[in-house]
Amino acid sequence: MSLCIVDHLVITAPSLDAGKKMLHDAFGVWPQAGGEHERMSTHNLLLRLGPKVYLEVIAINSASQSPKRPRWFELDGRAQHRPPMLATWVARCDDIRRARALCDSSHGEIEPMSRGDLRWSITIPQDGNLPFDGVAPTLIEWHTAVHPASLLEDRGCALIQLQGFHPQAEQLNALLINLGLRGEFSVVAHQQPHLIAQIQTPNGPRELTGIIR
Repeated sequence: MSLCIVDHLVITAPSLDAGKKMLHDAFGVWPQAGGEHERMSTHNLLLRLGPKVYLEVIAINSASQSPKRPRWFELDGRAQHRPPMLATWVARCDDIRRARALCDSSHGEIEPMSRGDLRWSITIPQDGNLPFDGVAPTLIEWHTAVHPASLLEDRGCALIQLQGFHPQAEQLNALLINLGLRGEFSVVAHQQPHLIAQIQTPNGPRELTGIIR
């Protein structure tokens, strides 16, 4: 039985302006304003990729007070010093505690989060690092009646395919099978960990990658 499905993609950026420009250059559309995550001192932009799938650009909110812990998605580390890139992805779970029990300690603990009227539970490693270099999913369970993607404007973009690459592909694929994600996402053995997402846009199919070129 499937425990999880693809929920959203995460682009980390040194600033929201940098992430906005990157998406417009790549897709020919502008992302929408998201909001602030007060606990993490971050903020985001959003782009709908389907009825229950979206893309998030996330960056440090320099106007807010720094948290007393590392921020999520490695925003205190490499993300500050590199161009916007597809850093990781998030899997939506019906039972996040059951799904988390299938993962190792690198996924961190389940924590409550909020942004505006939205409420959710999400796995966050204490050190802020990404499990398996971002190729393994962060887990999320929404506690809202309506999925946030359905609140976004349809700007003609859709997720076609998401593919992972990692030297520990066999271990990751075993995890995906346990989570019921094998049909939606799989990992190919590769020395350099990264993700590639194929996105349909108003200007035709485009590719997002986690490789620094």
